[in-house]
Amino acid sequence: MSSPRIAVLGTGANGAVVGADLIRAGHNVTFIEQWPEHVETIRSDGIRIEIEEEGTFTTRVDRVLHLCDVATLTEPFDIVFMLLKAYDTRWGCELIRPHVAADGVVVGVQNGMTIDSIAEIMGSNRAVGSVIEVSSTMFEPGFVERHSPRSRSWFAVGTIDPAANRWLGHVAELLRCVGDVEITDDILSAKWMKLVINAAELVPSAILGKPIADAARIPEMQQLMVAAGNEALDAALHLGRRIVPIFGLENVAPDEPAVYVDRLIEKLLADYVLEGTMSTVLQDWKRGRHSEVDEINGLVVRTLPAGVAPVNSAVVEVAHRIETGELEPGESNLSMLAALASESA
Repeated sequence: MSSPRIAVLGTGANGAVVGADLIRAGHNVTFIEQWPEHVETIRSDGIRIEIEEEGTFTTRVDRVLHLCDVATLTEPFDIVFMLLKAYDTRWGCELIRPHVAADGVVVGVQNGMTIDSIAEIMGSNRAVGSVIEVSSTMFEPGFVERHSPRSRSWFAVGTIDPAANRWLGHVAELLRCVGDVEITDDILSAKWMKLVINAAELVPSAILGKPIADAARIPEMQQLMVAAGNEALDAALHLGRRIVPIFGLENVAPDEPAVYVDRLIEKLLADYVLEGTMSTVLQDWKRGRHSEVDEINGLVVRTLPAGVAPVNSAVVEVAHRIETGELEPGESNLSMLAALASESA
């Protein structure tokens, strides 16, 4: 496809990284964002991205829209990369649907199992799912700290409808501007495998108020993280999903679930999570925002029979207490988390 019209819907930390890399590769990209100060800063100064060991780069963005500006669009997009939070997927699809070409596509580059919602609203023939592993933080408008350069960023893309397969080559080519890309014939299983690692590390590390690697070094916390991942893997298998390799993990035995989560965590910490990398959940809490706990750990709890996911149930309960202001993230929450998991077991 020559010169597709591209939109990135949701240009927070990872969305800005994806959009900036596409622009730097010469593509026609529109940013659509819900943080007003972020929009105005990018309009006036461009998006600044500081990359570990590479320096800081400023990318000019010719078209940056507030959500309210979407109603003024007159030309449709060919490809929309959605990088909204998982819980914002449905309204984001409804917002952008009138502005996607009749033969266009929406790509859910998100955590959680969002492809079903995208397919329901856009049509399964216009939906592509993606697994994303990019580490970045953003606490001020117009400025992103990217902790995983292109060599440590990874995507998988796939569809749930063969009618959408014609998009896979185009989408993969574009995302290769940002990191390594694999095309999978089982995107639902791949996304569940990412949810397994997210359940293990995103919210649990945030509950302790620590970077992911620091939390994983605490022996009791490491045990809880692995247990949360194993429960998530049980949920995936309960739904008929398969154990598949992600992040380039090799020699995965689909009939050995007992070792899969350990190997997945080892691979993530060794190749993708740098020292000091803070989970998206902890970033959300530091900004006073709701997290994706219900779309990750909560989904595990809802998928399995009652009482079968005690660690994820405990994670959800403590996370909700933090979001209501009853608790603050901190290592003092570890004993509570362990006790709640034990009570629910």
